[in-house]
Amino acid sequence: MHNIIKDRVVIGDDDWALLRLKAEIPAGTEGAEPQAADKPETIVVPEGKVIVPLTVWQAQKSVLQSRSDVGVWLASDERPEALKDDVARLPIIAVDFPKFADGRGYSIAFNLRARLNYTGELRAIGDVLRDQLFYMQRVGFNSFAVRADRDAHDAVKSLNDFSETYQHSWDQKNPLFRRVNRQAAESAK
Repeated sequence: MHNIIKDRVVIGDDDWALLRLKAEIPAGTEGAEPQAADKPETIVVPEGKVIVPLTVWQAQKSVLQSRSDVGVWLASDERPEALKDDVARLPIIAVDFPKFADGRGYSIAFNLRARLNYTGELRAIGDVLRDQLFYMQRVGFNSFAVRADRDAHDAVKSLNDFSETYQHSWDQKNPLFRRVNRQAAESAK
């Protein structure tokens, strides 16, 4: 893999391998030879830290759940509730952004954090660009696999693009109007 941003720092080469199936390979993706997607129960999951597709996790859960070096990635059309019984044991969950304009991954991340109480590493993968990082961290992502043709050192700067947020989200539970009113009331005391 290429450089990863994790917890607001570029960590260099990542030690997690991403297992993609032939039907899931975006154009121009580098990496190991993908495996056929039609029978996820027959997919060979390599040793070492690996992030497997949800279909592989579901088909081989009885074997994979005993490993501490396996994470799961969700496609943008998959539901985070599919992992509701597994979030406590998964060290990493990744959410795929097949293209820049596909925003379904934001909802997936928010639901993993807010509704399913996932506390591990939550990584954005796929067509992840600098312009998205600030908003991705707002919904719960703490790790980003920036697209290979982009500079991760430049992208990490975007996490500080804005000094204040208006809406509530995962990273700020109160909207700005409630924070300002509360501060004004405390100042008046």
